[in-house]
Amino acid sequence: MSPRNVGTARGAAGIMAKAVKRATTVAAPESTRYDELKRMLEERKQELTSEVQGRIRGVREDGADKPHEVMDQGETSEVDIQEDIELALIQMKAETLNKINEALARLETGRYGLCFECGDEITEARLRALPFAVRCKDCEEARENAANRERMLAQRRGSSSLFYDLQG
Repeated sequence: MSPRNVGTARGAAGIMAKAVKRATTVAAPESTRYDELKRMLEERKQELTSEVQGRIRGVREDGADKPHEVMDQGETSEVDIQEDIELALIQMKAETLNKINEALARLETGRYGLCFECGDEITEARLRALPFAVRCKDCEEARENAANRERMLAQRRGSSSLFYDLQG
């Protein structure tokens, strides 16, 4: 076999390996990986649901106690900041809960664990760390780098226009 044909054979083998890899990712509902991933997502969903409900209860209880207290302007401001932080935490947890529900839906349709960008399998370690991940590490890094470049360009445009405004 010539070196050219060997490369072609490896390329074909690589393509076949990717096809097999994808076929195993889209697991049938009775597989152990499917069960393990579903259990992991369901547990995380339950944790977040309990956390969100507890925080909402806490905010309501704090609000019910508020009319009985007399506070000066500084105390009122501090309480308002604490409430804003608590509400932001509730919102973040609720958004994470939505992402987990979306991940469960992808699991049911056999699309869970596949990168939205390249279609490759997302590593199990990444899914354990971030169960609702929709991109593989490489695609996510590329996306973040592109966003950072765009942000830097926007800052440069903003600062250069400020410089021109000061001269004019």
